[in-house]
Amino acid sequence: IDKQQARRRPRKQVGRERGVPQILANTDLSHVPGLSSASIRHEYFGVPLTGSTGTNLAMATVVTTTTETANGVTTTVTETVSTAPKHAREVAPHNTGPAAVDVDIICVGAGMSGIYMVHKAVTEGFSIKCFEAGDEVGGTWSWNRYPGAKVDVESRQYSYTWADEVQKTWTWKHRYGRQPEIREYLDTVANHYGVKKHMQFNTKVVAANFIENGSYWIVSTNDGASYTSRYFVMATGCLSKNNLPKFPGMESFKGRTFTTYDFPKGGVDFTGRRVAVIGTGSTGVQVIPEVARQAKKLTVFQRTPVYAASAGDKPVDVKYDPKVEKWKKQGQRETGFGMHINAGTTPFAERDPKEFQAELETRWAAGGFELLGIAPDIVLDPKANETVAEFMRNKIREIVKDPKVAEDLCPTYACGCKRLCISDEYYQTYNRANVELVAMKGQSIETINVDGIRALDRDFEFDDIIFATGFDAMTGAVMSVPIRGKNGATIKEKWSDGPETYLGLMVSDFPNMFTVTGPQSPSVLSNMVAAIEVHIEYIIDLMKWTRSNGKSVVEATREAEEGWVALNDTIGDMTIWGPACAGANSWYRGANIEGKSTKHLMPFPGGIIMYNEKLAEVKAKNYEGITAS
Repeated sequence: IDKQQARRRPRKQVGRERGVPQILANTDLSHVPGLSSASIRHEYFGVPLTGSTGTNLAMATVVTTTTETANGVTTTVTETVSTAPKHAREVAPHNTGPAAVDVDIICVGAGMSGIYMVHKAVTEGFSIKCFEAGDEVGGTWSWNRYPGAKVDVESRQYSYTWADEVQKTWTWKHRYGRQPEIREYLDTVANHYGVKKHMQFNTKVVAANFIENGSYWIVSTNDGASYTSRYFVMATGCLSKNNLPKFPGMESFKGRTFTTYDFPKGGVDFTGRRVAVIGTGSTGVQVIPEVARQAKKLTVFQRTPVYAASAGDKPVDVKYDPKVEKWKKQGQRETGFGMHINAGTTPFAERDPKEFQAELETRWAAGGFELLGIAPDIVLDPKANETVAEFMRNKIREIVKDPKVAEDLCPTYACGCKRLCISDEYYQTYNRANVELVAMKGQSIETINVDGIRALDRDFEFDDIIFATGFDAMTGAVMSVPIRGKNGATIKEKWSDGPETYLGLMVSDFPNMFTVTGPQSPSVLSNMVAAIEVHIEYIIDLMKWTRSNGKSVVEATREAEEGWVALNDTIGDMTIWGPACAGANSWYRGANIEGKSTKHLMPFPGGIIMYNEKLAEVKAKNYEGITAS
C-alpha cells in the first residue's frame, strides 16, 4: 500500500502529563545503571525528585501503582524496587550511552515461544532470563487441562523444526496431539536443550519500564525483585489471558465452578451430576463431548454457533519421518496456513458445481482444515465461501437428529471468519438423551443464582458450571502488564483504540520490545509453531544485526506502523474476515470481549508466505521501518 494512502491518526500524548508512574518524593535512583534523579526529573517521569546524582547507593525505592478491575473487584497493585542490581555503579547525570544490564534479554512466558526464544538466544550468544507465572514449561498446554483438550493441527506439523534430536525419538500417539502429550513433548525439548536453567517459574512480571537515558528495560516481578535488560520480549502467546464474563450473581452459586483455562490438575469427576457448559468455541467443542459421557444431565449455553469440520482423528503412532521434517523446515513457510493442506489452484468460478461438491465430500472425509483448501479464493469469493458454508450446514442437519436443534447449531456467518473447529463428536453429542442445547440467539444469561442459571425466562438447576468462555486473545496478556515505553506511555493506552504494530513484532514508542506472534502477524490464522519460529528467528537476527553494527536500540517508526496496520486492515476487508464476519462475535477482532475495540483485524490475513516475503523485503533494506541507534 502506498504510504500516502495509509490511514493517519493523531499521536496520543500520554503518560507525561499524568506524572506516571508515581515516584516517591525524596527518592534517589542513582543505583540504576544509566539513570539519575536528574534524568528522571527532566526526561522520563515528569515529576520532581530530590536527592544526589551520580552516586552509587545500595538501596532505593520506586513505587508504581496500578489498579485492575476483574469480576467487579478492584485491586491496587504496588510494585516496589528496593534492591540495586549487582552491577550498580556511578553514572553521570545525563549519560546517554547504553548502560550495563543484568541480561541481554528478558522474556516473559515459558510456552512454545519462550522455549525457542531461550534456546535461540543462548545459541547466538545472548544472555537471557525467562519468567513464567506457572510452575512448568508449556504455556497454553500447561494451563489448558480441561477434558478433551487437544491441538487442531496434525501432531507431526505441530512440533518444532529445530529440535531434531528430540524429533528422532519422539512418537505421537494421535493424529492430533492431546494436551498431556504436547505438554510432555515441550518438557522433553526443554530438558534436552537445557533451557530451564534460564527460566524462573512461579514468577509473574508485574511491571516493565523502558529507561530512555541508558537504553534499557527494568522489569519488576511479584516477588519484589527487579531486573534490567537490553531487550524485552513478550512471549506470552495469543491465547493466554482467559475471558470470564461478569455474569450477574455468579458468586452466589452454591455448586462447583470451573474455568477451562485453569482446570484442576488430575481432572474432575462429573458422574451423576447436572452440569452446565457456557461457551461453544474451540474449547467448548472439545470439552462438551467429554463431559456428556459422564454427566447425568449436560446443558450447553450457546451464544454463537460454530462450524466444526470432521477431524478424522484416531490413535496412531506418528514416528519420525525425515521427508516430513525436511518439508517442515521450508515448506511450512511457503504456504498460506503454515501447514500441509492439499491446496486447490482453480478458482471457484471456474469449477464444475457437481465436481466441487464431490470434492467437498472427499475433503470432509479426510478431516481437518482440508475444506478450506478446496479453492484459492475460498476466503475472497463470497459465493465460494457460502457454498462451503452451506455444505457444512447440511452436514449438521444430517448428523443432528432433532431438526430444531440442528438449525440452532447452524452458523449464518462466513465459514472461517471464526477459527474453524474440528471434531468427530461435537454435533453427534446433541443426539444424546442427557444433552440439551440452549441457543441464546443474541440474548444474555439473566443471572446465575444459588441453584443454577436463569436464561430465556427459564430456571435451570445445576451442580456444576463450566465456563468455556474463551480468551482476551492476541492483546490480553500484553495489556495486562503495566508496560511503559518512551515518555511513560503505556501499551494499554497505546492500544486503547485497537492494537497497532509493525509486522506484529514491534510497537512504535516501545524501543527494544518485541511481541512474539503479536497483533497483525499471521499467528492464529496459521500453524502457530511455524508462526512462532519465524518470529523468534527474525527477532534474534535483528538483535545480531544491531550488535554487529554497534547499535543498542531499535524501534519501529510510526510511519511504518501505520502503513503495516493499513495493509493488514485493507487485506482483511477484502476477505471473509472483513464485513462478512459481522455477527460472528469473532475474537479475531476482539468482539468477544465487552468494551474491546474491534477497529482492527488482529491476525495478519495475507498468510505465512506473504508475511515471510514482507519480512525478507524489510530485512533486505537494512530493516526498513526500524530505526537503530
